[in-house]
Amino acid sequence: MVLPNFSNVSNTSLNTTISNEFGVKVSTIEHLMGALFGLGVDNALIEIDNEEVPILDGSAKEFIEKIYAVGLTVSNAPIKIIKINKKIEFKDGDRVISISPSRVSLEIEFELKYNNPVIGNQKNKVNVFEDDLNEIFNSRTFCLYEDIEAIKKNGLARGGSLENAIVVKENNILNNDGLRNSKEFVNHKILDCIGDLFTCGYRMIANVKCSQGGHYLTNKLLRKVFENKDNFSIVEIQERNLPHTVINRSLLRSIA
Repeated sequence: MVLPNFSNVSNTSLNTTISNEFGVKVSTIEHLMGALFGLGVDNALIEIDNEEVPILDGSAKEFIEKIYAVGLTVSNAPIKIIKINKKIEFKDGDRVISISPSRVSLEIEFELKYNNPVIGNQKNKVNVFEDDLNEIFNSRTFCLYEDIEAIKKNGLARGGSLENAIVVKENNILNNDGLRNSKEFVNHKILDCIGDLFTCGYRMIANVKCSQGGHYLTNKLLRKVFENKDNFSIVEIQERNLPHTVINRSLLRSIA
């Protein structure tokens, strides 16, 4: 068994990979983790017969559809959440991510800066517990056409295609169906961030801001947060549902 915990993350190059002490590893967990977070699932056993979680269409859309189709069981046990007590920041050159206290919500503000006319600079901010996250969960992973050869030389994205990723070549999107929403690039980064944050083991109350980040920055931030117990508190909530598991019923209705 491999636990999806930030301390077990062994690789953050283009995906989040977890490993255990026996060398067993599972890669590309972030979209599934984002789906679990979005549906309020905090207790699940996931069986897999390969080293990589299926990429499906490159988003969390199909995971959410399948989880919703089989249904959920609501536990009577109190819900535990992480409450951030102080601002923590991690920088890597021009890239930066921070997390700071929030009273009742999880807000994620993400900024992309690409030297490409199609992607360019994009920014979005969501309240994970209150906003309709349909566009976040439906947003696909993406890459530049000129990076594909180098990615595959490193043994990554071997099953990558226009069926599971947005490919951008100079001024054009090569996918026939174009974009699913106007901020699909940055929205996918927010999806990744949600999934990676869930490797803390709990849902979270915090404000997260990130510029030009990704799996590496989010994992480093979590490690920095949890190295000191003064940085956070674990709070128990007696209600059977957190707000977003009720509010995002609109998401479930749109999928159904």
